[in-house]
Amino acid sequence: QVQLVESGGGLVQPGGSLRLSCAASGITFRMNPMVWYRQAPGKQRELVAAMISDGSTNYADSVKGRFTISRDNTKNTVSLQMNRLKFEDTAVYYCIVRNYWGQGTQVTVSS
Repeated sequence: QVQLVESGGGLVQPGGSLRLSCAASGITFRMNPMVWYRQAPGKQRELVAAMISDGSTNYADSVKGRFTISRDNTKNTVSLQMNRLKFEDTAVYYCIVRNYWGQGTQVTVSS
């Protein structure tokens, strides 16, 4: 059974940083493309960052230069380092691999 568990969300001031993690069981990240999505209230779901099996990455224009996706193959986790956070980064963040979704973790950027 596949399970994805996100962690690391929270409340942060604008300009601050957070690091989200996604731990997987029942599936291996390094063998599958995975993505981070976010869903803000009243907005469409947005693909934030993606990593494919060879380690190549892709980012939404809105987060390029601020967010970094990485993978730890030994721990089977994927992380999203988020720097210089903005109000508009407030959302629930989900990690997804194949058709499996985590439960989401809330990120709130507020002063």
